[in-house]
Amino acid sequence: MRRGRIARLLRQAAALAVALIVLWLIGLWRFAAAIPSEVAAPDRLTDAIVVLTGGSQRVEGGLRLLAEGKAKKLFISGVYRGVDVTELLRVSRQTPDSVACCVVLGHTADNTAGNARETAQWMAGEGFHSLRLVTASYHMPRSLLEFSRAMPDLEIVPNPVFPEFLRQAAWWRSRAGALLIASEYSKYLVALVRPAVPSVLLPAGAGD
Repeated sequence: MRRGRIARLLRQAAALAVALIVLWLIGLWRFAAAIPSEVAAPDRLTDAIVVLTGGSQRVEGGLRLLAEGKAKKLFISGVYRGVDVTELLRVSRQTPDSVACCVVLGHTADNTAGNARETAQWMAGEGFHSLRLVTASYHMPRSLLEFSRAMPDLEIVPNPVFPEFLRQAAWWRSRAGALLIASEYSKYLVALVRPAVPSVLLPAGAGD
């Protein structure tokens, strides 16, 4: 009887594991399908442009949008301490120094939830009500989730940039692309359930 009970529990656990894997794969596919493939409102003007550091093209894209007059100021969240505006402009080599007066750097955030909190504080200090959010396309769903929570009354216009290696082939055909999307989906799930989980078990930076 004991062996039979153990075997039954093992079969139930295996069935549950298979069901969870199938649900995770379905969710992964739906998440990937929701990743933006274009900038939906390229001409929309906002009070601010916000760039999240951590990937190629983001800072350059934000500086270009500022030079084009898409917003009054550019806030770059999550910048390494010691890096200043002059250094960023020098590295970008795309934007004239005339925009330096309108670029603000945030140095306190070290994850996406922190980016949202840091940006919310800056936006409130400026009295701004709308922002254009610049980050990688695959990172946009989680960024919008965190930013909407931190700033529920503000207008957030997504402005994804598109890493070249994700443009070259379908993400599932590339090992690097598949790992990146799967990792980002898992982080999105963590961010999604975090408000319902005690902070001692799932701190704000978990998954970022």
